[in-house]
Amino acid sequence: GNDKQGFPMKQGILCNHRVRLLFKKGMSCYRERRSGCRKRKSVRGCVVGPDLAVLHLVLVKKGAEEITGLTDDNKPRRLGPKRASNIRKLFGLEKKDDVRQFVVRRELNEKEKKAPKIQ
Repeated sequence: GNDKQGFPMKQGILCNHRVRLLFKKGMSCYRERRSGCRKRKSVRGCVVGPDLAVLHLVLVKKGAEEITGLTDDNKPRRLGPKRASNIRKLFGLEKKDDVRQFVVRRELNEKEKKAPKIQ
């Protein structure tokens, strides 16, 4: 998540305010511009507070009740697989079957359909 000024939250910082840390290559919230350089940046702690603007969440387990707008409707995948081996795996085809007949096509409008080029 991010706070209202746009500073990202970082795991392992057990507070709900901003701290300045020295970052090096491989740490989250930092991308190295030159090799070997370290940089001191402001990040937010991982404790949720009232000054958060965005909180990124992942559903781990679904309960008995539905959450409106999140778990009540089932959206199909917009795009199907493009690689021939993945198309075979999805439909349970064998090597001799023609994968071109099983490509997932999406509708642009009533008349036109679009299919990916198979790799």
